[in-house]
Parts: sequence; structure tokens; C-alpha cells
Amino acid sequence: MQDSAVELARNAGQRLFHFHGGLHLRHHKQACCQVALQAVAIPPRLYIPLMQHAGPEATPLVTIGAHVLKGEPVGRFDEPSIGYVHAPTSGTVTAIARQAITHPAGLEGLCVVLKPDGLDRWIQLQPIEHWQSVDPELIRQRICESGIVGLGGAVFPTSKKVEEARKSAIHTLILNGAECEPYISCDEMLMREQPDKVVLGALILQRAVAAEQVIIAIEDQMGEVFSALQTAVSKAECTHIRLVKLRTIYPEGGEKQLIQVLTGLEIPAGCRPPELGLLCHNVATAAAVAEAVTEGKPLVQRVVTVTGNGVKRPRNLLALIGTPISNLVDACGGYTQDAARLVLGGPMMGYALASDQNPVIKAANCILVLSSRDIQPDQAEMPCIRCGECARVCPALLLPQTLNWQIRNDLLDDASDSGLGECIECGCCDYVCPSHIPLVEWFRFGKSEHHLLALERARSDLARDRFLAREARLEQLKQDRERRLSEKKHALQDRPTVESGTTGQGPA
Repeated sequence: MQDSAVELARNAGQRLFHFHGGLHLRHHKQACCQVALQAVAIPPRLYIPLMQHAGPEATPLVTIGAHVLKGEPVGRFDEPSIGYVHAPTSGTVTAIARQAITHPAGLEGLCVVLKPDGLDRWIQLQPIEHWQSVDPELIRQRICESGIVGLGGAVFPTSKKVEEARKSAIHTLILNGAECEPYISCDEMLMREQPDKVVLGALILQRAVAAEQVIIAIEDQMGEVFSALQTAVSKAECTHIRLVKLRTIYPEGGEKQLIQVLTGLEIPAGCRPPELGLLCHNVATAAAVAEAVTEGKPLVQRVVTVTGNGVKRPRNLLALIGTPISNLVDACGGYTQDAARLVLGGPMMGYALASDQNPVIKAANCILVLSSRDIQPDQAEMPCIRCGECARVCPALLLPQTLNWQIRNDLLDDASDSGLGECIECGCCDYVCPSHIPLVEWFRFGKSEHHLLALERARSDLARDRFLAREARLEQLKQDRERRLSEKKHALQDRPTVESGTTGQGPA
């Protein structure tokens, strides 16, 4: 990286830049931010999915009938750098079965069904004392064991992110508090009510990756949050933590967009922020890290926004992982009469749920209940008119109309070369398309198809390599056999013959 780029990265937040495209959207967050954060009562059953991050399913560590304590591991991932899935409360395992989980494709997944005993008893907690002086590897290991993932929505294992960052020279740690998508306010309420925990998590992550400075980025509409964080930073006497207010525009909370706004640098395709000396984490992830290190508590709960015109009393709730979504809606007074659609996430990047019996997962930042008047009637998809509006608002500088044509014509390799993998699925192109083309759905389909195609090619290449290796081995065996036969033949030919003398006797 050139010296000028290094200087820009080190001066992150000193001046603000702009990214291409984006949308100015109404916030719709006031209703949820009027009431203090409230914990949801422990439900009669908890359904704990063993797939809650970007990766494979965990292997169960418990059996039916086993009694577990709060925070006890109930699932372990094959990859040791990912960690565990933990019991959200104490109780008895009543089933381990496949059932519907909270997934964009409505897939089923293996779940541990837990019947709480009402005591909510923790395992013996082992906080790390004097974390300021311990080996950073010990902090990373605790993050891994606690099952912490990115709580901003990507759910990438935090320990892997920290491990990768430690191999790079990280100079700036960025905490993302920019909730740019409408309706979602879980991070805002967390920063408002628990600013000390967010700042503490920032310091611990800074220690883990040896960063020189920390930037906490929030939206300019979060006045109370800015004051709360300022007080927390002053209390911690941190001179290397800076608070930066960002102009509210969607999707400013995206990792690459946030970095571009703070530094003016565009992350090249195929590169990751640590290559530029930058590391980005969500503020809720930082708070979870603080609990894991200083209190010894694994990730068993999260703040969830329950909002929309289809719920009676919108608010932010602290819910145990595995709690049925219906319990969260009940804690908000239930559905209104015209409730029509249940969405996990916001209106731009969220996806519809088939049932409110789906459990809360680590990626569940918002439960949006839309009323019938919020839902636009289905409009017939029309041909693309090449107006260019989708390209104008795309924050990733892509050509959505070209990607759409390539995917529809099975030109998946061409779509990949055109930047399909760089699409963040923000929905800006969908929002402005006058032809009502479901572009994001096509892009998700294209990504999955290209992934399957890559797997097919990998299997084909493996089969070909095995066949070629077998043919080479058989040919080598044939050559070795021929060589041995040839050597034996030459040995017999070269053996000296002994002439026998005549006896003068005739045949018997």
C-alpha cells in the first residue's frame, strides 16, 4: 500500500468522505427508543439451533435427558477456531431434532430443545483478571470459547476475525454503531444504556489486536448515544478512543462503506480491511467480548428490536438465544389486527419468516411486523428499460442490470467477473427499480448457483486428479514389472553354462 493510503487510514475519522450511491430513508426508530431495554421472561421451551454463524452446523455435546447449566456448551464446531453453542439457561434437554430454524431459505436445522428449570443457574464463571497484561492469545481463546460472532448481521466468528487481524499490522480498530437501516435500533439502545460495556469491549479488542487507536462511529441522529459514550470514554480515561458522528445515509453501516466514509479508501475486490491496517467490529460484538472476558459469560442472549405497525408496543428487548419469536411479540403487547407479515431484520435487507415459532438466533437484530397497509401490492415484473437507476444508487459500484442479465442467461462466471461477489445485498437497486425486478433475489440465487458450480468443479477436478494419479500409479507398476522381468531375463542369459563331460556309455 502506498504511503498516502497508509496516512489516510491512520487519520481515519479526521475528515469524512462519501461513498457512491446510497439512499436517504425515513428512520422509523422513535417508537422503539422511548422505552428502556427490558429482558424477556424465560419461555417454557428454548430451541437452540446448532447453526448460528456463517459456516457448518455444530455437533451436539449433550444427550436427551441431560441437565445443563446456563452457559454450558451444548454444541461444538469441528473447526476449533469457531468455538461452541451454549445453553441460554439451566434446564433439561428434552429433544435433539431437526426443525424449522430462522434462515433466509426457510431451511430446517438441528436444534437442542431445552426445558428450563426456572433457576437460571450459571456454570462456574472464570473471568480473566488483569486482562490488560495477559497474553492477547488468551483473550482470543476466550472469545472463541464464548461463541461470539459478529452481531451486526454477518455472524462471522469473531475469534477468526481477531486471529486474522493479529497476523496483520492493525493500527485502527473501528466499532460500527451506524444503524443505517430503518426501524432497527438495538445497537442504539445498547450504546445508550450500556456505554461502559461498549467502551470496555473496545479496549479489550484493542488489546487483542494491538491496535494504536479506536474509533466508535455512530449516526448524527444519535444525540443521547453520543453523550453517553463521551461520559464512558472520559470515565475510562482513554485518550486513544474517538467518537465520530456520521451523516445518516443507507447503507453507511456496511463495512466497506463505513471504512470509505472514515478514510476515503476503497477496499479492493478480494481484499479485507486488515490488509489496510483496519479492523471493524459491531458495538454489540464489543459488549459481548467485554462480558466474556471480564465476567466469563458466553454469548447466550442479545438485544432484539421488535417493531413495526403490526405490533402494539414496539420496543427493544433482551432475549435469550432460542426464545420463540412469538414470546417477544407477546412481550410487546401482541399483534395488531392488521398485522400481515413477519420479517427478520429491516425492510431493506430482512427476509420474511413463515412462523413466529422460529427461535431467536445470534443474527436476529430485529423482528419487524408489517401491517397490511405497509405492504405494497405485488406488481408484475416488467422488462429492464436500462434506465441506470440501479447503478446510480449501488454503493458497491456495480452494474446490477448487467448482473441480472448474466445470471438469467446462466453466465455465472461472467457475473462473477462482473463483481457479483462484491454485492452486499443492500436492496438499493430493488428500491429504485421502476420495472419492479427483484434484483437482490436474483443476485442471491446467482451467488448460490455459482457456489454450487464451484463445488461441482472442485469435485470434478478431484476426481480427475485421482484418476490421473491412479493411471500414473498403474503405469509405474507396469514399468516396474517390465523392468524386473527384463533384469531377470538378462540375468538368466548372462549366467555361465557348465559343459558336461562325455562318459562313452550309450543310452540305457
